[in-house]
Amino acid sequence: MLAQMLVPITAIYGALLALILVILTVPVIKLRKGLRVGLGDGGQASLQQAVRAHGNAAEFIPLFIALLAIYEINHASATALHIFGVVFVLSRLAHASGLYQSPGASLGRVVGMVGTLTALVALAIANVIQVIC
Repeated sequence: MLAQMLVPITAIYGALLALILVILTVPVIKLRKGLRVGLGDGGQASLQQAVRAHGNAAEFIPLFIALLAIYEINHASATALHIFGVVFVLSRLAHASGLYQSPGASLGRVVGMVGTLTALVALAIANVIQVIC
């Protein structure tokens, strides 16, 4: 008999976000090797962009996954979980794309950060409301 998975929706978005993080790691590795930079960005703008695209994702993804899992464990609706998940995943893709397009301001970066922060704040509020109501 298979054990019932406690957080199947979180598992989906966790897996997608892990893949995004791995995809963002590849350019960092390639640039470090090609530019012979072992640590930091070596003053190379292309490496700095790649490091920040990866780093920004690595900073936000764990908090999102933790909040999503907590929300799911506490019996949130599947629809709400998927909305948070889709908004966050699309936002992370938009942010990374925007950062690769330009080291300065770009539509992708703005949309990505607005979506990322909106999803995090809304999910945090949803968790608090779920507990107190």
